[in-house]
Amino acid sequence: MPREGTGPDFIEALARGLEVITAFRPGRPVMTLADVASATGLARPTARRILLTLTELGYVRPAGGAVAPAGFALTPRVLELGMAYVQSTGLWDIARPHLERLVARTNESSSIAQLDGSDVVYVARVSVPKIVTLAVDIGTKFPALPTSLGKVLLAALSTRARGWALTDEQLAPGIRSVAAPLRDGTGRVIAAVNVNAHAAETSVDRLVREYLPLLLTTAGEISADFARRDALPHVRAPAS
Repeated sequence: MPREGTGPDFIEALARGLEVITAFRPGRPVMTLADVASATGLARPTARRILLTLTELGYVRPAGGAVAPAGFALTPRVLELGMAYVQSTGLWDIARPHLERLVARTNESSSIAQLDGSDVVYVARVSVPKIVTLAVDIGTKFPALPTSLGKVLLAALSTRARGWALTDEQLAPGIRSVAAPLRDGTGRVIAAVNVNAHAAETSVDRLVREYLPLLLTTAGEISADFARRDALPHVRAPAS
């Protein structure tokens, strides 16, 4: 159902538009008007107006022909909504070279995620091809608790004490992961970075003994670069 706000400044039309965009999920890239109305709980005339508005703005396109479309599909422009957040934080630009070096040294994939309620959302990733791996892209969301990234971000007492967290096939069979926090200049945890490994290739002992020190070094370097960036004076262009 569409979200309903309680404050006087809540814009219901905007909320409904976002509901329509998020109705397109894996397994249903093309949706009919009836599909969208059912998935969002909107009346068909309302769903139709929103779809046509999103089409005019370039976020949705008719699928199957403009004259008699079989349905609607998202366009790549929707990616701009998510990338606006990633780019605004500057985290990807700062972290990328560090992640690439870490992946080159471990030959394992590495990701950065941030907490969104009880979930983690991936905001950066450098991957290597593996026989068994997780289907993870920027924007992928998982429950926080079964992930090493989530454990770090949830900041359980044991995690704070040792400064890292490990999961052993809790999120998916065959996947092991170790994660460490990323901090800003004030020491606040802003994200977490991990190394993923296949259980058949990498033991827990190797993950902790070999990969964890490299991960902790990488986390420290990213945090230091992020803190240095925040410490730079932000010069604003003079008004014309």
